[in-house]
Amino acid sequence: MPVLSVSKEDTTTTGSGVQQILMAVAVLCALAGNARAADNAVTPGALVIERPTLLSLGFDWKIAGDDNRNAEVAVTYRKAGEVKWRNALPLFRMGGEFIAGPKPQYGGLNYYNYTVPPAFAGSVLNLEPDTGYEVHFGMRDPDGVNGEAEKTINVRTRKVPAPATGGRVYHVYPFSHKGALGPNEFTGLLAAYYMGADESDHSNVFATRVRPGDVILVHAGVYKDNRFVYGGFDKTIENYGTSFDGTYYLTASGTPDKPIVIKAAGDGEVVFDGNGNDTLFNLLAASYNFFDGITVRNTNVGFLLGIKDILGADGFTLINGRASNVGRVVRDDWAKSKDFYIANNVFLGRHDPERITSWIGTDVWAKYPGFPAPITSEYAVKVYGQGHVVAHNYIANFHDAIDHATFGVPSDKPGEYGASVDFYGNDMFNITDNCIELDGGVHNMRAFDNRCANTAHLAYSTQPIFGGPAYIYRNIAYNNVATGALKLLDNPSGILIYNNTFIGGAGSLGPASNFHFRNNLILGDGEKRPIFQAKTFTSYSSSDYNGFGPNPVPGNFAWDGPPFDGANGGRVHKVYDTLADYQKGSAQDAHSITLALDAFIDVKPTGADDPRKLFPPEAMDFRLRPRSAAIDKGVVLPNITDGFKGRAPDLGAYELGSAPPHYGPEVWPVGDAPSQLRSETGPPH
Repeated sequence: MPVLSVSKEDTTTTGSGVQQILMAVAVLCALAGNARAADNAVTPGALVIERPTLLSLGFDWKIAGDDNRNAEVAVTYRKAGEVKWRNALPLFRMGGEFIAGPKPQYGGLNYYNYTVPPAFAGSVLNLEPDTGYEVHFGMRDPDGVNGEAEKTINVRTRKVPAPATGGRVYHVYPFSHKGALGPNEFTGLLAAYYMGADESDHSNVFATRVRPGDVILVHAGVYKDNRFVYGGFDKTIENYGTSFDGTYYLTASGTPDKPIVIKAAGDGEVVFDGNGNDTLFNLLAASYNFFDGITVRNTNVGFLLGIKDILGADGFTLINGRASNVGRVVRDDWAKSKDFYIANNVFLGRHDPERITSWIGTDVWAKYPGFPAPITSEYAVKVYGQGHVVAHNYIANFHDAIDHATFGVPSDKPGEYGASVDFYGNDMFNITDNCIELDGGVHNMRAFDNRCANTAHLAYSTQPIFGGPAYIYRNIAYNNVATGALKLLDNPSGILIYNNTFIGGAGSLGPASNFHFRNNLILGDGEKRPIFQAKTFTSYSSSDYNGFGPNPVPGNFAWDGPPFDGANGGRVHKVYDTLADYQKGSAQDAHSITLALDAFIDVKPTGADDPRKLFPPEAMDFRLRPRSAAIDKGVVLPNITDGFKGRAPDLGAYELGSAPPHYGPEVWPVGDAPSQLRSETGPPH
């Protein structure tokens, strides 16, 4: 039975009285566990099928026993109707890890007290939307399996949301429209969505007009309400019925197959301007509303979709849109939310578009004007729940780009915790804190094929993960100024870091539990900081088959872990200057290699002259050079390295000879390519 870790602090140093008590409790628990007979055979429990996404399927198989942690679950799959089975990654073993996350600077408060229950969990990746699959699980244990060891299930990936056919169509025009309005034509959105709109006490008396499957076509123009003008009696003053707070309260729900669609009509840009209000669209009580081609600006929250323990929506879609001068574009932290689709949008925050800014880090930033920078745009997207997809967006000038809500200790109720969420294909630029946060996720959180360039701090965050697995694979990170690519803090547990390219170092690696590095390229950028120093509470964390490019400093490597006899406990901090010394002293990365930036076609060091400097990532070429030392140095990872060429997979995000993924909107709006966006100064528009 694994002994539980008790603190994110290094237990080799003298901690607070609370930490010492917690350590004593852990030791007593260990003794108690060792006193009973070990239960080494595994007993399968319930198999939970999580909500599918477009490209992924997630599973969670509960177990008991397997105290010696030598059980395994192999996974194979095939499309419905096919004969040949394909391999997926095996399910991920978890259980016994402890997430505490103490914050001594806040009086020793523990944000979390959570022990990961025993289970296997994992994903089948890189699938096709709206496709049926047969998935087979085979549990094996040398000590025996008490129960059903084989399971085969049929499950279907989610389809890309789309409008229905056959619904009623309404047309909406701005106040400036001069022509006469015909049947099913209205001034302003609320007049079409409801049976009317009024800028007075009567604003909420109108019944809902729309029903599932209806489409509201919004014609070109700027929709900016004079929200402090009461009554609407003066017909020369523009008003749309939002009444005082300037918020569109939308309360009708569609269905998964028949969403309520609010779409740009195609005759020019459609802009909803919040006129400096707090929330533009409130959809807390409206599920399956579908926005297409809409611009929002001049508001603190573009779309409010969920508030913890209060209310939230399902099935929200936002595609082909634009946001500027916003504090948050999409806000959702409702535990039951599911099946959002946020894709092919351009989101521009209020932060300085010409340089990186920071809110912390006096050692790096204090000498520059404007420090600490105010967080005027906190994030572009934040979600919680299951089945969400955030894909192919361009995001710049925010504190964070895409977040899963930190939320807190997860519920044990099915469907009420963060799981089976995909963030992919996003292009993120000039971010104050993190590009992607998988924080607060429980199972099958996935960040893949993303590009993150120019952050004041870390690119990809797991603070924390409550068991896992969290998949971070085939991503690019470049110019993460203060620390590097990864944030593994608040003792996250269950993180798989596969085939990424991280330029500048690995980042803040722990203390954390049950994490694993494979096939990554982690290269220094010339800064005076180590590239790979990890802290782990669990002896079964691991790292191998990576490529490292040391920075010109001593102590590039460290692996602070418990004794390698399977027991948790205090970590010994020891640094190593060279990969060879690190391999010998840590028992990690036996097959890893060293290399330099010339492994790539064209990747340059960032330099340390001014940490505020922005580097356009499209000017770099992260593909491997022919005959690069990274070629054929990886290990096979089903679903991650499928289709590799040569004797073995290559290291890093790009296999030699394969086309890099597309970052950002799959079709860029006219005038919105990255080079044009980066020429904007001040709050866009």
